[in-house]
Amino acid sequence: MYKIFRYTLSDLLRNRWLIIYTLFYLALTIGLLYLTNDFTKVAVSLSNITLILAPLIGLLYGIMYYYNSNEYLTFLLAQPVSRRTVLTGFILGIAVSLSLSILIGIGVPYAIFGQADHIQLATFFLVLGMSIVLTIVFAFISVVVGLLHNNRIKGFGAAIFIWLFFAVIYDGLFLLLLLFFKDYPLEKATLFLTMSNPIDLARILILMKLDISAIMGYTGAVLEEFLGKTNGSIAIFVVLFFWVSVPFLYAQKIIRKKDF
Repeated sequence: MYKIFRYTLSDLLRNRWLIIYTLFYLALTIGLLYLTNDFTKVAVSLSNITLILAPLIGLLYGIMYYYNSNEYLTFLLAQPVSRRTVLTGFILGIAVSLSLSILIGIGVPYAIFGQADHIQLATFFLVLGMSIVLTIVFAFISVVVGLLHNNRIKGFGAAIFIWLFFAVIYDGLFLLLLLFFKDYPLEKATLFLTMSNPIDLARILILMKLDISAIMGYTGAVLEEFLGKTNGSIAIFVVLFFWVSVPFLYAQKIIRKKDF
C-alpha cells in the first residue's frame, strides 16, 4: 500500500494543475495579508473561498486522475495484491496531494508574514483544517463516482452535480423548507439536515469559533442552543469524521465487486 501511495503522491505532486492550484492559494493568501493586517478578516475571506473551491477541486481533480489512471489501476489489480490495498494507497495519494497543496498555499504565507495572537492562530488553523477535511471528503467521493461510472462524461456530470447540490442547491432547498414550514417546530429537522451537508458543517464550525452569532444563521443558532458551543463543535467534528469514513468504506465495498 505504501508503494502505491508513494507513487500516486509523487505523480500528482509533479502535475502542473496541482502546482497551479497551490500557486493560486499562495497568491490569494499573500494578497489578503498584504491588504489587511487583521488576520481574522483574512481567515474569514479565505474560508468564503476555500469552502466552495476545495470541494470542487477535490471532486474534479480526483475523478480526472481516477479516469486517467484506469489502466494503471487495472494493472495493479492483476498483481497478487488485494484490491483494498490498491484502492487505499491510490485514494490516500489523491487526498494527501490535494491537502498538501492547500497546506502549502495557505500555511506558508501565514508562517512567513503572519504575526497573530493565539486566538487568531486558532481561527486560521480551523479554516485550514476545514479546507483540508472538505478536500478529503470530496476526493473520496470522486473515487466513488469514478468506480460507479465507467463512462467519463457521466462521471464528470455526476461530480459537478454533487458539488452544485452541496454548495448551492442544498442551501436553497433548505431555505424553502424553512419558509414553507415556518409555523412548525423545525429544530430537530434543521439539525439533521445540517449534518447532511459537510460544507455547511464546516462553515458553521468556523462561525461558531469566530462567535459571530449574527451571521451564523438559523442552523448555527439552533446547533448552539441545543448542544452548546463546545458540544456543538464536538458533534460537528464527529459527523465530519463520518463524512470522511463513509465514502472511503463505500469505495472499498464497490471495488471488491467491480469488474475491471
